[in-house]
Amino acid sequence: MTKTDGAKTSLRRRTVLAAVAAAMGLTVVGSAEAAASALVDVQIIDRDTGRAAQVWRHAGRLYVAGRPGALYGVRVTNNTPGRVLAVMSVDGVNILTGQTAGYGQRGYVFGPYETNDVSGWRKSDSEIAAFTFAPLSRSYAARTGRPNDVGVIGVAVFEERVYAPPPLAVAPVAPEWSSPSNQEDAGQAQALIVQGARAPAPPPSANAAPSAQAMHRSEKLGTGHGRREWSPATVVPFERATTYPRFVQQIEYDSYENLVARGVIPRYRPRPAPPHPRPFPQDGYVPDPPYGQ
Repeated sequence: MTKTDGAKTSLRRRTVLAAVAAAMGLTVVGSAEAAASALVDVQIIDRDTGRAAQVWRHAGRLYVAGRPGALYGVRVTNNTPGRVLAVMSVDGVNILTGQTAGYGQRGYVFGPYETNDVSGWRKSDSEIAAFTFAPLSRSYAARTGRPNDVGVIGVAVFEERVYAPPPLAVAPVAPEWSSPSNQEDAGQAQALIVQGARAPAPPPSANAAPSAQAMHRSEKLGTGHGRREWSPATVVPFERATTYPRFVQQIEYDSYENLVARGVIPRYRPRPAPPHPRPFPQDGYVPDPPYGQ
């Protein structure tokens, strides 16, 4: 996996951060699960146990339960034979730039059939701040004045634009793929790059504080800015095949108790114990067998 920006990032094995080299063309955001499983698989990993968190489905949405203070990671598996760009957000915040998340921002690049765990907020090409479940008021989003989207992890996936080799020609004609004739598409790519660079995180505001305090009373779970960890990354170029993601995965989370209270996780109701067997279930005498037997 690698990060993009135009030239250098790698998580653990090789996490790839992807620059906002946005692509031209039209696409439909893939909301179907079939599209999701076809491109990538996303799991939330408990770093203490190394196991994937159990997923509950409720009202068409996916949920996992977190434990306050526990470290977690987001495991992404690329199921395709080509590279993909995963723009990732936690609590509505881009995990690479700290901006309020948007599709046109930087992300991680995963090689063909590559699996990697993303375990923190990117601080540099060599360091992250670990994802840790924390009370909403201690979440990174709330501490930076953005508490409204706490409790959700998002992964928007883009495929890479692949150019066909230029056709053989007798005359020295520039191949179609290198021609700058499509000014509209080029403008779209530049606009996305500029947009990604010009979308700073909004500063804390007076209006955000009451909302954060109100949410704290419910003890909702968020993601904190945890300990610093070594995590080398290399920036690589990546051109998106489409302007919009091919598929967006959304996984919401909260404490187990809160999810039970919200009806996401069914309440445990012990089954009544079966009655003890009776050696003499009925008094009386031996009846005749059925007629004809």
